[in-house]
Amino acid sequence: MPKGLHLTAIWGATVGSIASAYFIICANSFMQHPVGYVINHAKGRAELTDIWAVLTNKVALAAFPHTLFACFMVSAAVIISVAAWHLYRNQHLETMRPALRFGLWMMIAAGALTILSGDQLGLAMVETQPMKMASAEALYHTSTGFNASFSIFTLGTPDGVHELFSIRVPYLLSFLSTHTFDGTVEGINNLQAQYRAAYGPGDYSPIIWITYWSFRWMMGLGMIAILISVVGLWVTRKGRMPKNKWVWRAATWSFPLPLAAMVIGWVFTEMGRQPWLVFGLLKTSDGVSPGTTGVEVLISLIAFTAIYATLAVVEFRLILKAAQKGPDEPTKIDATTGELLHEATVY
Repeated sequence: MPKGLHLTAIWGATVGSIASAYFIICANSFMQHPVGYVINHAKGRAELTDIWAVLTNKVALAAFPHTLFACFMVSAAVIISVAAWHLYRNQHLETMRPALRFGLWMMIAAGALTILSGDQLGLAMVETQPMKMASAEALYHTSTGFNASFSIFTLGTPDGVHELFSIRVPYLLSFLSTHTFDGTVEGINNLQAQYRAAYGPGDYSPIIWITYWSFRWMMGLGMIAILISVVGLWVTRKGRMPKNKWVWRAATWSFPLPLAAMVIGWVFTEMGRQPWLVFGLLKTSDGVSPGTTGVEVLISLIAFTAIYATLAVVEFRLILKAAQKGPDEPTKIDATTGELLHEATVY
């Protein structure tokens, strides 16, 4: 394939993937914060009236960059892992040394942008889904200022009753939720009362321990990935190559961290919305297709799981094979005779 066409295909796939991600996030954001619709009572359904409102949903505008920068963190982790694997074996030094530095800097930059965009997504979440933020901290009672603290770690059940021990940062939840140190954060019990008055009897809180711990694992794994990159830049400063094998192993095996953080982040996003399929409009329990049996759901779930698991194994093995092979050596020509010394494909 000609280089220009090859490059065009690369950019086409990149732009197409980013555009696809944006539209998917817009659809998901409607489930988090429905906008641009009317309820057609005659047909018993919601109908789109303003596509621009859907495309500019405040949740989508915050979630899209957060997702994109997190993807850059995953890409950086792959670069770091591959470069570290080869450098530990003293292979492809001219290519892998700059690749490692690039990956480490990319992880730090993308991590910082992920944190900043996550802060904006948090503000949008507090405005549109206050129950999700309250559940992320297992905050049962509305709190202000000093009392609106953020627990780094909790021993016991984070339910406000069976909590045995916790490490808390005063004011932090207030700042994360309102960008002020004296802001008020609504609690689960208060929101339950509001939702029951608005939507009728029922439990309108998600499974608290899932939202509580997924929120912390999401942030914790991402922070560890960034920390590893900061340490990596320090130990490889001025072209140094560490001799300790554990340094290279840590770099090589750090690649799952941001990917796991992304997966857990989506668990928090979707579980934190429960019991709503579309927040405030349609409960998950009401979204079951009446014409579909449990057996049909089970069969389709097993089939999809088997297909995607097979594709995942094939894809991982192909990526692993390419990563371990590394770049081909460039074509070398004898300066005197002009003859090829080594022939290989140049990428």
